[in-house]
Amino acid sequence: MKKTIGIIGIIFIVIVGIAGSFILSSHRKDSNEGSKENVIENNSMNNQEREEDGNNNFGEGEVDFMRIRVSDGANPIIFELNDSDAARSLYEQLPLTIEIENFSSNEKIFYPTKKLDVGNTPRANGGGEGVLAYYEPWGDVVMFYDSFSSASGLYELGVATNGANQIGNLSGEITIERLEN
Repeated sequence: MKKTIGIIGIIFIVIVGIAGSFILSSHRKDSNEGSKENVIENNSMNNQEREEDGNNNFGEGEVDFMRIRVSDGANPIIFELNDSDAARSLYEQLPLTIEIENFSSNEKIFYPTKKLDVGNTPRANGGGEGVLAYYEPWGDVVMFYDSFSSASGLYELGVATNGANQIGNLSGEITIERLEN
């Protein structure tokens, strides 16, 4: 009888733990979706949390947060990347010098040398100027300089913290590089 009660207790604890993890995971997913302001706030909060817990590892070096500069020589834009596999995949490919292309009336695109891993990367559910995203079906990185809607296969990588109004002016060859923290 004691063994049965013990086993039932253990099963109950496991079920409660799984349910709690599921609820927490759903809450994190919901909190990563939303407006540009929420994304900036979430990125800032995630960076602060990483600084506090000391868990900053991205590959071999330690990084407080991932920031990049995109420039065509005349129009520098600074992006803060989110803490996702796709953002890290892009960050690890830097520096890059690559051609930028116009696409539609609200975005500039480029193709990184390797496809990005979209594991644990939040969907880009619409937004506006300054959102950096990855369109998995085509393998291109997108810099939005006007509002956009969500699309299947569009993942958010980060947001511009400086120079978002210059994205539409980018042309020709651009350089994408890591910024030291």
